[in-house]
Amino acid sequence: MRPRYAALAAAAAGLLAATGLTGIITPAAAAAAGCSVTYTVAGQWQGGFQGAVSFTNLGDPLIAWKLEFDLPDAGQKISQGWNADWAQSGRHVTATSTSWNGAVPTSGTVSSLGFLGTFTGANPKPGAFSINGVPCTGGVATPSAGPSTSPSTSPSTSPSTPPSSSPPVTGPAPALHVSGNKLVTAAGKTYRLLGVNRSSGEFACVQGKGMWDGDPAAQANIDAMKSWNIHAVRIPLNEDCWLGLSGSPSGAAYQQQVKVFVDALVANGITPILDLHRTHGQYTGNISACSDVNATCQKPMPSAEHTPRFWTGVATTFKGNDAVVFDLFNEPYPDAANNWSDMAAAWRCLRDGGTCTGITYEVAGMQDLLDAVRATGATNVVMSAGLTWTNDLSQWLAYKPVDPTGNLMASWHSYNFNACVTTACWDSQIGAVAAQVPVQAGEIGQDTCGHDYIDQVMAWADAHGVGYTAWTWNPWGGCGTSGNVLIEDWSGTPTKTFGEGYRAHLLTVNP
Repeated sequence: MRPRYAALAAAAAGLLAATGLTGIITPAAAAAAGCSVTYTVAGQWQGGFQGAVSFTNLGDPLIAWKLEFDLPDAGQKISQGWNADWAQSGRHVTATSTSWNGAVPTSGTVSSLGFLGTFTGANPKPGAFSINGVPCTGGVATPSAGPSTSPSTSPSTSPSTPPSSSPPVTGPAPALHVSGNKLVTAAGKTYRLLGVNRSSGEFACVQGKGMWDGDPAAQANIDAMKSWNIHAVRIPLNEDCWLGLSGSPSGAAYQQQVKVFVDALVANGITPILDLHRTHGQYTGNISACSDVNATCQKPMPSAEHTPRFWTGVATTFKGNDAVVFDLFNEPYPDAANNWSDMAAAWRCLRDGGTCTGITYEVAGMQDLLDAVRATGATNVVMSAGLTWTNDLSQWLAYKPVDPTGNLMASWHSYNFNACVTTACWDSQIGAVAAQVPVQAGEIGQDTCGHDYIDQVMAWADAHGVGYTAWTWNPWGGCGTSGNVLIEDWSGTPTKTFGEGYRAHLLTVNP
């Protein structure tokens, strides 16, 4: 990911400062005969709080719902909510079902209708709630005459998530290898890596924020990923922290936490992609992200001094487990370092390393890093990037590293602000590579909060057998706060509209 997006603290602050409310979509007339509601305050601070509402439908099945209640104090305001379309007029609050959680069977429960609010003075809890105009008293009442929201026949299951044409993630992640231009399982079945990036392992340790943002190995967090039909998780890593050069945790403690997360994903049927995201080496040239020699930002190329040793360590740790994929280097840009003055030299720098124009340290090329992996005996599938922050694969086939095992994939990134953003470019550049080797779009996204661009990328990728992992599975205050954010919370509540669109698509495709 480009370094221009905000870090965790700024994103969290943006969430608390949000004030917009979405409009109401009025459901059909009520036919619910009863309901019960639970209201909780999940956290409270000076002038602000986080609340949550859950309700159980005790009457006939619903195909849409509108939760209503009044806040007791005039100073209480809801600033932002999720899992429903929230609105407030005076003290009156409504939360209307979305397209994916409107249907609720008899005895079905809708949970985690969460929101952020502010208050002045007191923060009392609401005393009365209704669903579709029916008071939630915990009992069952005879519904009033009028149009019904109940279907003619009761659904057999509760569609609390969008319907999926894909099987749920079950069993451990498969061992993978390359066959021709396909990634395949041990049984020879074609397999695409479809999922998300899970950021923070690349920056938290060097920013005084510990190991992770949240606890990625917790079963509840992994279950949230599985509910999206996620089959692959790309994990950005920090070279300094792995090698013990800087950061905390670092060295063995950092390595162990990575292993815990990887093992948990594999056990849950999810393919981990270990991505080297931030590296050692001082770079102050064209489009420098920082002047720090430590791995506190993205550098144009890895260093010959440290990065082969990083991959020796990672490959030694995970060799023998071919369910784990290695992504050699996140987003090379030696072409930007030489100001795009010599593209052939930039491609040679990418593959061979050495002395590269504009970069003051000795560079490790993709061949050096691949050789370090294979020298350990590891046969894991390896991803090797292109130029221009991995968006340019125009000469990838001519400058690809040589892999004696044949388990090499091309790494591609696609955002709406990149240069190669049209189907014509994808057909000529990416399609030519995908015809010969597997291609993985390790990062896809857009900085508009919509999903129109990634819809185009995914449609093209689905048609060409290309896998993709979207940026990013981190609750950083909504998609617009720090760009390309998929979730509102660790329960997997999708952001509007970016997360909702990506989640809906994942639920329709198989790996």
